Amino acid sequence: MELDGKNAIVTGGSLGIGAIIAFKLAENGANVAINYRKHDKEAKDVAKKIEKLGRKALVVKADVTSYTDAEKMFSKVIDTFGRLDILVCNAGVTRDRVIWKMNEKDWDQVIAVNLKGYFIYNKFAAQCFKDQKYGKIVNITSINGLRGKFGQTNYSASKGGEIALTKALAKELGKFNVNVNAVAPGMVMTEMAKSIPPEFIKKAIDETVLGRLATPEDIANVVCFLCSEKARHITGEIIQVDGGQYI
Repeated sequence: MELDGKNAIVTGGSLGIGAIIAFKLAENGANVAINYRKHDKEAKDVAKKIEKLGRKALVVKADVTSYTDAEKMFSKVIDTFGRLDILVCNAGVTRDRVIWKMNEKDWDQVIAVNLKGYFIYNKFAAQCFKDQKYGKIVNITSINGLRGKFGQTNYSASKGGEIALTKALAKELGKFNVNVNAVAPGMVMTEMAKSIPPEFIKKAIDETVLGRLATPEDIANVVCFLCSEKARHITGEIIQVDGGQYI
């Protein structure tokens, strides 16, 4: 398997896209540490599925905006697995409304989780990967970080920041044999998306050229590729997985 013997952290790994990424990494041979904030049962369920594949799983409750929590998580992962090879930053939140109705808390929460959280985890991974001269970082961003989205100035700004962080960090870590890339999904048909009004789903589908929305597996498959040696000469790239929704 492509990722045999590799050890990964997935933030926001208890639900949705993150849960599928964690499982797919394990399917490809990796041991996986699942970061989550509040969904205890769901995180443990993902871990059980990983262990059924014969891989090691570690569940760590940690707030991605906390430097201290991150430090403890990285230490626990390395103590348990022996080393770390892969970081997938996926944890994120939305607080959607037009900017004239957006309050400071709406802005601060989204920037804290979606941008500061990525900075913290990328920083700890960079320190680890730089020293061992190997590592793969994949940041899950969004096409809305590339194009902007009505009612999402906070989210679009945070996702645009993730893109800039990815490109800058790729330059900093390249000489240490570390690949840093991002995956930018369009709308993905998660359980959460199923609660979105049908007219908004239809609008998103109509924006695509393939006439369908992505599944979480579509995103996870690209992440696994970027974490493999097949992608060893790809870094600083933003891979859109959106069925042509952006174009």
